[in-house]
Amino acid sequence: MKNRIILYTLGLCLSGSMLSCTNLLDLEPEGTLTENSTFTNYNNFISYAWQFYGTFPGYDGSAPNSEFNGDLFAQAVANGTSDWIWQRVVVPSKSGDYNVPFEQIRSINVLLDNIDQARNLTEGEKKHIQSIGYFFKAYQYMALLNRYGTAIWVEHAINDGDKETLYGVPSTRDELAAKIESLLVYAAENIKVGGDGPNTVNRNVVLALTVRFGLREGTWRKYHQLGQAEKYLRLSADAGSKLLAANLPLLSDYDQLFNSESLANVPEVLLYKQYEQNQIVHPLASQARNSSGRWDLTKTAVDMYLMKDGETRWSSKQFAGDKNPYDEFRNRDTRLYYTVPPPYKVDASHPNYTWKYTADAQNREYMDLMSELSVDKRKTLPWVNWEGLILKQEPHFFDDNLGQPFCVSFTGYRFYKFSNKIQKIQNQDINDAPIFRMGEVLVSYAEAKYELGELDQSIIDKTINPLRARGGVAALQLNRIPTDPTRDATVTPELWEIRRERAVELMGEGFRFDDLRRWKKMDYAVSLKRGRYITKGVDVAANAPIPIENNQTQGYISYEGKAPGAFLPYYYLYPIPSAELVLNKNLKQNPDW
Repeated sequence: MKNRIILYTLGLCLSGSMLSCTNLLDLEPEGTLTENSTFTNYNNFISYAWQFYGTFPGYDGSAPNSEFNGDLFAQAVANGTSDWIWQRVVVPSKSGDYNVPFEQIRSINVLLDNIDQARNLTEGEKKHIQSIGYFFKAYQYMALLNRYGTAIWVEHAINDGDKETLYGVPSTRDELAAKIESLLVYAAENIKVGGDGPNTVNRNVVLALTVRFGLREGTWRKYHQLGQAEKYLRLSADAGSKLLAANLPLLSDYDQLFNSESLANVPEVLLYKQYEQNQIVHPLASQARNSSGRWDLTKTAVDMYLMKDGETRWSSKQFAGDKNPYDEFRNRDTRLYYTVPPPYKVDASHPNYTWKYTADAQNREYMDLMSELSVDKRKTLPWVNWEGLILKQEPHFFDDNLGQPFCVSFTGYRFYKFSNKIQKIQNQDINDAPIFRMGEVLVSYAEAKYELGELDQSIIDKTINPLRARGGVAALQLNRIPTDPTRDATVTPELWEIRRERAVELMGEGFRFDDLRRWKKMDYAVSLKRGRYITKGVDVAANAPIPIENNQTQGYISYEGKAPGAFLPYYYLYPIPSAELVLNKNLKQNPDW
């Protein structure tokens, strides 16, 4: 089944490209010439729809790259600061963020426009195909609404000369959000429960997207004071309750979600992007095994991971301090060990690709731990690069003079969540990528219920606590929330813990920037991005050019410095590309751009 789906996807993305425009205004009539022969029976409709699955990014690197715009990631390159945080975003002439969704919408509308004319479809088949189209159409409009706050609604496939649509008036946010809701509600009610077989859009996938949309729109409206927040929060919570009622079990091993050769038959994963050697591969695992990814977590991110006793690093007796990496990583949520390499040191020999333990027993503490938590194809230590060269130690700083220019870090918290040792072939990685999974649904449902004023311990026990249990962390008790001196005073302890769990569970998966935007909390991201605590002459060479806060010889690493000022309020929405404004006088630029 896996190979068949991949081949369909490859072939139909190519054929489908002939039916879709290269941008909203570059319209060719070829699609209409083939529609009569393309849409003749149910299988043809489904085959045509395979191209829509290509919209999911999977492991193309866009998710971790977007994280640089938030507070939990830092880019391990010189001057690699975020344009959003450092106020360098300008109005683009063109942007794929704007054009690509419309290209996809055009192809989707071609399918939708041909359903009623198909004579060989039953009523149930028509509703199912329409539901698939509505799901993907909602997905594209969600992206536009999230970035721009508005968009032109395109009901049908655009033909040459259709100036009313091409140069139409954008829908208001209220209108567009209501249309997206309508698409998702219809799809959830009319799509086949099991879709069209394994790993296809089905009822649970539609509900998962509904959870995501309702929470995003509801909280955006609440914190940006737009009204109708409860309507969309209720939409999210209702969809989430239906998914929770399905009792889909969590995978016991968090790392397997992201570093498995196949995610088939994993109930927690509702939809995933499939990769297969010599057919569809990706570079993401390789980029964390060499140094082309350059993704680092910040000190803020690592401090979010709880201790085994469920306490924060500030309140737990299990925390031995952060002045050396071995103490800092001891007794932590195991999701941290799968996200940032724990510390170790070995004596390695090159080019013989061999290693041995050092004389210091401390250096193998986490090597022994990872041999229990993982397997050789995934996260055992010592780490190796794509060529099989052995990394002598973690943390491995960019300027530490070890003579190993791969797998480097600036903050000392190298991000390797999506990396594995399944294949030691550069940029030929085949671990499958989850697209929708229950981990996201659980944290989103908990947040929606809180925002509706309906959170209680029973909700926490169904959502937050199963995720913590997977990380080996004690359960959250609402009547005994641990002390966190870093908590935003404007956020209640209950909501802070839900947001913490969301950050930890979804670390590096591309959610944080949008989360901060919808909460109107981008001020978190303009704070100083710190790294590990180091002492020059002990942790690194005395003359290592690694900047420490306040130019000290010991303290927290600080490459970026502090951003120039508060986050600009108008940055919460993206600027509409200038070329679009020239072509369509009905479009108005977002305020203050």
